[in-house]
Amino acid sequence: MRNLKVKMAYNGAFYHGYQRQNNAVTIQQTVEEALSKLLMEEVTINGCSRTDAGVHAREYVFNFKTKNPISCEGLVIGTNNLLSDDIALLEVCEVSDDFHARFDCKGKEYEYVIHNSTLKNPFYANTAMRYKYHLDEKMLDEEAKAFIGRYDFKSFCSADCDKEDTTRTIFSFDVVREGDLVKMRVSGDGFLYNMVRIMVGTLICVNEGKIKKGTIKDIIEQKDRTKAGITVVPDGLYLNKVFY
Repeated sequence: MRNLKVKMAYNGAFYHGYQRQNNAVTIQQTVEEALSKLLMEEVTINGCSRTDAGVHAREYVFNFKTKNPISCEGLVIGTNNLLSDDIALLEVCEVSDDFHARFDCKGKEYEYVIHNSTLKNPFYANTAMRYKYHLDEKMLDEEAKAFIGRYDFKSFCSADCDKEDTTRTIFSFDVVREGDLVKMRVSGDGFLYNMVRIMVGTLICVNEGKIKKGTIKDIIEQKDRTKAGITVVPDGLYLNKVFY
């Protein structure tokens, strides 16, 4: 039995998140069906994490086991021929039998993309959040640094979060502008349900003056979701990198 590690990318706009569900089309279901058809055996994949409906991935990692002797290159080409253009396998390699994409993951990097313009751009529909008021990216970059460190991030997770331990370590958080795109890039050892979207929403509230500058550490310490900012839409969120 071979254990294969796979990197893929996807546009999640028209999927109900990563994880298989009974009543909606998901990334996991779509990829498992393509692999099963190609390999002529039932395939179950182990994903590195869950992503919500509408969230994208530039680098998502999963592993699965197969008896099929197909080459890694053949697996990429064959599966991609069966998938629609919004999902693509990027790379496949053989790994040790005990490798697991989720349990061996050491951290992740997410990027949130904001189209900061008064004008609509149809090419950013479903792939960026549109925000028509000016964003002060330099000020927000300074504010974002308050998230770095190991803290209880209970203030920054959805009420639907099922994790008892809400302590996580944030390695970096940068806000940069590229023309009319503002990109918020955050890496850490793990993230809670909606955590990145609430962090971004909190920074936007700081930009609007609804949350006072210099108070993000206070919000973390209060461990109260109502003190943090809005949960921004999923359209601009990308799983950017996975670390092993």
